[in-house]
Amino acid sequence: MMEIGPLVVETLPYGAGVTPAMPSAYLDSLTELDRFEWYVGQPGDPAELIDGFLTGHGLGTGALRPSTGTGSGARPRPEPGHPAGAALFVSAAAGAAMIGAPTGRPSPAAGVPDVVAVVYTRTTRRAPEPPPPTAPWWLGPWLPSWSPAAHAAAVAAARDAIGRGDIYQVNVVGHASARYTGDPIPALARLGRLPGARYGGVLTGDTWAIGCASPETLIEVTGGRLVTRPIKGTRPATGPGRVELLTSAKERAEHIMIVDLERNDLARVAATGSVRVDELYAIRRWCDLWQAESTISARAAYGLRLADLLRAVCPGGSVTGTPKVSALGRIADLEPVGRGAGMGGLGWVGPDHIDLGLTIRTAAADGERLHVWAGGGITWDSDPDAEVAEAAAKAGPVRTALTGPDRPSGGA
Repeated sequence: MMEIGPLVVETLPYGAGVTPAMPSAYLDSLTELDRFEWYVGQPGDPAELIDGFLTGHGLGTGALRPSTGTGSGARPRPEPGHPAGAALFVSAAAGAAMIGAPTGRPSPAAGVPDVVAVVYTRTTRRAPEPPPPTAPWWLGPWLPSWSPAAHAAAVAAARDAIGRGDIYQVNVVGHASARYTGDPIPALARLGRLPGARYGGVLTGDTWAIGCASPETLIEVTGGRLVTRPIKGTRPATGPGRVELLTSAKERAEHIMIVDLERNDLARVAATGSVRVDELYAIRRWCDLWQAESTISARAAYGLRLADLLRAVCPGGSVTGTPKVSALGRIADLEPVGRGAGMGGLGWVGPDHIDLGLTIRTAAADGERLHVWAGGGITWDSDPDAEVAEAAAKAGPVRTALTGPDRPSGGA
């Protein structure tokens, strides 16, 4: 199987010119200036390490300060040689480590780091054209880490934990992988073009790559205003599906629990009394699915640091559960493999803007296999078979995009 080629340090790797949430003005105009990677099990607190690395480059701190309202317009683009911004990836396991929670089982994509921060500067040179393919793209059959029956049993076990009062809600996530030949980066880049992929893009390393099609905002910060947009509740994107999502008591109750969790997360780093629910249970479309989304905002507390912000929002509440630390313990017990690149955060940190998406609808490539993760929130009213079907519906468009527009995969 073909390994991903070495990272091109002088310019963005071909096919990876769009990092999720990167300003469009920077397309084809950035080069890599510096990079930091970290794996669970290595020394250090990942939140502090990220903070030190990015703020050392002058990134992120301006976003956390309140806007004075006296500026004359958009911030000037940094000159070549100065940091323009950074791509940032934080895995779910790294997020758990930040708050002293169980990090779960080992990732099936062990070569993908748990933290990646890549600082870029502007360049006057365009990114190189992709080299000709050395082998045609082929994707083998998907092999799940558990059977549908085992997935359903994990949902039933989660319901039992809810019935005992151990937790109120928990997200249960499955994983599948497939062998490939050829270059995986074009396949991963196709994810970013899926309808509704607010955080579409690719991040690469020497022998790994992450492709994202996420619609969900983990945290966005500008001028000291914190915004998160949790998604919880899914139905087919049909007329009856929309009505069912709008009228489902189970989905609405699950959604409200996560909204409350996210309000509490923001309150930990917000000015007293500033947390607001700006929009509740709005219906958005991602590919062929309707999903329920809310918008929660707050003003950053005085002196808020990037490390504290990451500890407050990572890992995301909509893919963990409530109470968060208890839910993470249950996840570590129930899921057969780690979440790897899934259910983490990926996006852009500029001098005065932070925008991280939650890595749902996300895939990762190592030297031999593509990996995908999908799941859903479990409440007392959850039906195990329906939850298995929902996870499959979420993974379906991702798998189809990875297969390619013309060439069938080796199976499902």
